[in-house]
Amino acid sequence: MFEKTLAELAQGLASGEFSSVELTRSYLDRIKTEDDALNSFITVTETQALSQAEAADQRRSAGEAGTFTGLPIAHKDIFCTQGVRTSCGSRMLDSFASPYNATVIENFNTAGAVSLGKTNMDEFAMGSSNESSFYGPARNPWNNDCVPGGSSGGSAAAVAGRLAPAATGTDTGGSIRQPAALCGITGLKPTYGRVSRYGMIAYASSLDQGGPMARTAEDNAMMLNVMAGFDPKDSTSIDKAVPDYTLALNDSLKGLKIGLPKEFFSGEIDPQITTQVQNAIREFEALGATIKEISLPNTHLAIPAYYIIAPAEASSNLSRFDGVRYGHRCEEPADLEDMYKRSRGEGFGEEVKRRIMVGTYALSEGFYDAYYKKALQIRRLIQQDYVNALSEVDIIMGPTTPHPAFKLGEKSSDPIAMYMEDIFTISLNLAGMPGMSIPCGFANGLPVGLQLIGNYFAEERLLNASHQFQQATDWHKQTPTS
Repeated sequence: MFEKTLAELAQGLASGEFSSVELTRSYLDRIKTEDDALNSFITVTETQALSQAEAADQRRSAGEAGTFTGLPIAHKDIFCTQGVRTSCGSRMLDSFASPYNATVIENFNTAGAVSLGKTNMDEFAMGSSNESSFYGPARNPWNNDCVPGGSSGGSAAAVAGRLAPAATGTDTGGSIRQPAALCGITGLKPTYGRVSRYGMIAYASSLDQGGPMARTAEDNAMMLNVMAGFDPKDSTSIDKAVPDYTLALNDSLKGLKIGLPKEFFSGEIDPQITTQVQNAIREFEALGATIKEISLPNTHLAIPAYYIIAPAEASSNLSRFDGVRYGHRCEEPADLEDMYKRSRGEGFGEEVKRRIMVGTYALSEGFYDAYYKKALQIRRLIQQDYVNALSEVDIIMGPTTPHPAFKLGEKSSDPIAMYMEDIFTISLNLAGMPGMSIPCGFANGLPVGLQLIGNYFAEERLLNASHQFQQATDWHKQTPTS
């Protein structure tokens, strides 16, 4: 049962092969026996999950079931969930139980999905390895000594470890695609504004975007059908019709134009990563696609621009966590200033503090024009690079990460080395375009991800190309043995 995809589980529920209660119980039992090794969940909502499963079975018996009715999934612990701890991987929110549901959570509840619990993540989504979590790092199912990636590392580990058939994630600079690549699953970052950010605790508001993580492109399409849509409660949500993302999955790739940025195949990339990505591109050629070399000349500026813009927005967004209304409060403060200082000092981890300080500095008088304004100008150049490239080709492809999963602790003392792990993903968030990562091979026994990038609202095309590749290959079917 655990090797079935989300689509196959939906078929099993529809045919009566098993009930939602049976399916949910089996996953809950597996979490109990397997998650000690992975630490992929922060909170497991067993009672709520079984209650939702029972309700789903009743809806099915009454002939009111939809595609998602009774399917169990997990949610990244950044989405506010009514009555359930929503920690954002931080001590600051360890005791916070949300009084309302994020729109993404509400959408899945309405669709009849079953929530298994909330997954581990880098604190406030700041990290590329899941090592900044207050609850300890999640671990990679392919090698428990390695990181699963971040910040959606818990979601990736849960799906790869077969503790959930699918999970939600968020992507600010690669936080869906990078862990998907390192754990050998499929993850999609939609166009900015395609998925509501309401109730998704903010890191960098102009970059954050929720998206699906699952075994296959088909499962991602099913998830996106539920997640996508206009939300009047989110000022960044875009009012644009949502297609059925499953309908175009089987379209032919004949004539598809693929662009290969020369900047993505230079620099410090593991040669095995390059080999596996090139092999995958040859497979797309066999499926009828044509290849063209392109250039994204400002890609090398993405990391410095991102690490000005994102911390600047974070310094503003995280100012609300002051120990007054909710969140961690220090014991016996001497006065209001002492409460602010000690509550924030105790509640935030080192990486969050580092980014708050960088962001505050970049926005300070005398440095705003030199740093933040300049970063915004670079952001526009990067965006224009993508617009120009995608006027010539349909999809851009390249590696998702420069290396396979690295060892726990290997880069945690070197922030710059950690930031460089997102070198191929960050520019896409600055541009606001959709991208996804799919498994395409192995390097040193660890998964390799192929990144696909499309134009605004071209998720259908990305899912179609990914699905056709997965129909011709079996990388997405491989199971961790650790």
